[in-house]
Amino acid sequence: MPESESLRELQERRIQTVCLLILSAVALGFALYWLRPVMIPFVLAVFFALGLAPLVDVQVRRLRLPRALAVVVTLVLGAALLAGIAALVQTSVRQLTANATAYQDRLADLVAWAAAWVPFDRFGVDASRLLDPLSSIPVGAIGGMLLGTTNAIVDLLSRSLLVLIFMIYLLIGRETRASRVRDAGGIWPQIEARVERYIATKAVVSIATGVMVGGVLALLGVDLALVFGLFAFLLNFIPSVGSLIATLLPLPVVLFSPDLGPVAAIAAIAVPGDIQFAIGNVLEPRIMGDALDLHPVTILMALILWGMLWGIVGMLLATPITAMLKILLEQLDATRPVARVLAGRVG
Repeated sequence: MPESESLRELQERRIQTVCLLILSAVALGFALYWLRPVMIPFVLAVFFALGLAPLVDVQVRRLRLPRALAVVVTLVLGAALLAGIAALVQTSVRQLTANATAYQDRLADLVAWAAAWVPFDRFGVDASRLLDPLSSIPVGAIGGMLLGTTNAIVDLLSRSLLVLIFMIYLLIGRETRASRVRDAGGIWPQIEARVERYIATKAVVSIATGVMVGGVLALLGVDLALVFGLFAFLLNFIPSVGSLIATLLPLPVVLFSPDLGPVAAIAAIAVPGDIQFAIGNVLEPRIMGDALDLHPVTILMALILWGMLWGIVGMLLATPITAMLKILLEQLDATRPVARVLAGRVG
């Protein structure tokens, strides 16, 4: 009888623990959503600091610059790079706007072709009412949408005062704090090493993806080729979904371009898609290996969850945040099974 009571008490404690974990996760989710005006800049600053820290360390070790001066030089170079990207996008959008009439004529031709070949009359549909509004779509809105999206990204990266302040303090204070944590045997070095490896590998792979996609589109004569290469670079940081969006993003420009033939139009979609597939499914897993040790389903669920909480920024940061969480869960015996589940080791 005492054994059965102790077993029942143990089961009740486990149920209580699970319920408390669920309630804590829900409460944490609400807190992260409510505190997103502060948490998003801080988390962005942490990951930017981890990404820029190797550049700062190189200047300190090789060039013998003071750490504060190395941070200033890195930030100035980053701001110049963002300004150059914004100028590039604005120039490309102006070219698209200048050719808006030719795109409009191409759209009208496609609408006329569809009206001639699709038997709308058999279905009792008035082709003029269905297709005429399509021919009046302002093609210049495509460029405006891309320009607005790029400006929003640049504004998020460069003009957020909180991100800049957090990042400066993290970069300047990184050396002392890192050495103190390593002396104490903390877990921050593990988190820092894995996240830095992820950021560096993902950045190199994303740059290669953007250069190859932009180069192929430029060789085929697609307008906004460099802009689509830039978006391929940025969207590659979003696992799975990002590469699909980057492949389909040039589709309207390719379809409406008056200078592209059928073969070039097909190649403008197929070749970048093959590049995205080869890099994302063959090259990147071999380079990155088990740097994060997360199951693909875990990454997809994290993508959905953090996207619901923090939007696009949450989707960009979902994978490294989940990796950090897994490292923290591995440190406690009670939460180590959860960490194994995140890694896909259920058995």
